[in-house]
Amino acid sequence: MTIDTATAHGFYDRLRRLYQERLPFNRLLGLGVTSLNADGATMAFSMREDLIGNVFHHTLHGGVISSVLDAVGGLTASASLVVRAADLSDEKVKAMVARVGTIDLRVDYLRPGRGERFTASGRIMRAGRKVAVVRMEMHNQDAMLVAVGTGTYMVG
Repeated sequence: MTIDTATAHGFYDRLRRLYQERLPFNRLLGLGVTSLNADGATMAFSMREDLIGNVFHHTLHGGVISSVLDAVGGLTASASLVVRAADLSDEKVKAMVARVGTIDLRVDYLRPGRGERFTASGRIMRAGRKVAVVRMEMHNQDAMLVAVGTGTYMVG
């Protein structure tokens, strides 16, 4: 089944507002949604002193890295629901997105999180009726790969 462009954009716009404006922890981290479509999502944030994990090296806290990867993974999994949400009422779409949750998250820290701006992206590996598997990456402003992750998310 395919959906029209306006319906897809409306769904993505609602997801963008939810993940960027309504989720308190995402706001605390300063996450902004920079791209969103059925195949993936990208979020970005700036380094701040309160996100530092190593004060001697001025690097991101590992918990921030994993939280951001999980956030972009959840957004990516939610975006994969666009076709199923096409003919549903707003209330049913809200209920469907409200069920999205992390089942499993694996993070590989590849290098210290040095930088002033970071981007995290997620891509669907597989989206089923109940579970979506997402591959995530985090880069700094110099395109240095900081961490990768794989997340499994409940979507149904």
